[in-house]
Amino acid sequence: MSTPKGMRKTPEGYFTSRWGLPEYTDWIDESMSWKETCAIGDWSFLWERRFKGPDALKLFSDTSVNSFQKFDIRQSKHVVHTTKQGKVIAEGILTRLSEDEFMLFGRGTFWVDYIRRHGDYRVTSAADDWFNFQVQGPTSLALLEKVAKQSLRDVKFMHSGEIEIAGCKMLALRQGMSGEIGFELQGPMGQAAAVYDAIVAAGQEFGLRRIGGRAIFINHLEACFPTIVTDYMPAIFDEDMKEYQDEFRAAMPGFASTFNIAGSFQSDDVRDWYRSPVELGWAKNIKFDHEFIGRAALEDEVAHPKRVIRTLVWNGDDVADVHASLFQKEHDPYQYMEMPRDQRGFMYADRVLSGGKDVGVTTSRGYSYFFREMLSLCTIDVDHSEIGNEVVVVWGEPGRRQKQIRAKVAPAPYKKDNRRADLSKV
Repeated sequence: MSTPKGMRKTPEGYFTSRWGLPEYTDWIDESMSWKETCAIGDWSFLWERRFKGPDALKLFSDTSVNSFQKFDIRQSKHVVHTTKQGKVIAEGILTRLSEDEFMLFGRGTFWVDYIRRHGDYRVTSAADDWFNFQVQGPTSLALLEKVAKQSLRDVKFMHSGEIEIAGCKMLALRQGMSGEIGFELQGPMGQAAAVYDAIVAAGQEFGLRRIGGRAIFINHLEACFPTIVTDYMPAIFDEDMKEYQDEFRAAMPGFASTFNIAGSFQSDDVRDWYRSPVELGWAKNIKFDHEFIGRAALEDEVAHPKRVIRTLVWNGDDVADVHASLFQKEHDPYQYMEMPRDQRGFMYADRVLSGGKDVGVTTSRGYSYFFREMLSLCTIDVDHSEIGNEVVVVWGEPGRRQKQIRAKVAPAPYKKDNRRADLSKV
């Protein structure tokens, strides 16, 4: 198989230090913290850009599938940006700071600013440098109220309150990427260390754990938050996106502009690693009350979806057989299955079969100690997406010994979503 242009097929990878240490206590302890006590994760490496001007809201409306008919000051939205073909370029969190000023977190900053520069918008744009600490879990509210010395119980979901910690004023966005009660703390990077240290010191009383690189994406898997480069490739490799791709690569550091793929799924067409918002479970975000890039393609897909997202629960005996093969000298072992999940920073995509036919592609394979199960996210044909259906995952890249692992289709998210809990009752 030839590797699609713009992507790299490699057995090698890298571990970046953007999440700090691989482990602070151990990955099992850390992965239980956001269900039992609370956890802090550092996402300050995310790109953020401030947009300001009378046409700023129009700019986001033109480039996002989301509706902006209602968008309050200090409200945030999970915005999704697509190509004309309805495939996801990027997504992120957009917060309205004032009537005409917005802060966007994520890789979508590059796409929206590209459209701004090549369009006719009365908008200024500048990169910013904020810290982004996620504090989540059942005891996170009590911890933050203690360290901030104020109540946060009136903050609505996807809205921000203004708080102060260690002399630093910041926004506390109620979100929760773990599927639990949680807040994202956003403020000036120059005061990040003092804020972080204050939270960690106060957190001992509340069972706070720092989340290292090994465990940090398990919450995305359990709570079904598909992630760029892990669950889909940015749809920037088509010919009509070449100018943007060139600017994007020039602006990004090397680690962020290199896209690696692995797994049993194979194709010569880069578009087979793209996903639409429908396939990633974001159909509810798509509103046809405005014109936006990709609207026509998505109108048809929303009306007639072909694939949806589900969780796959892998058969424990089959997974154990993969690990046991490392100790069987009479055969080559199966491809190594990292625990709790792969750390090499690329999209690991595996074939999903039913009756010997391909019916989906699974990604984000990881072990959940909370459920004592191997799980993965899967974009699967609608006809095979019924909860409880049995499928087969092909484990191992072509040319290596492969294992057919039995799996069952389960809901996504797999873990109960507690983000919108009534804070007055916590």
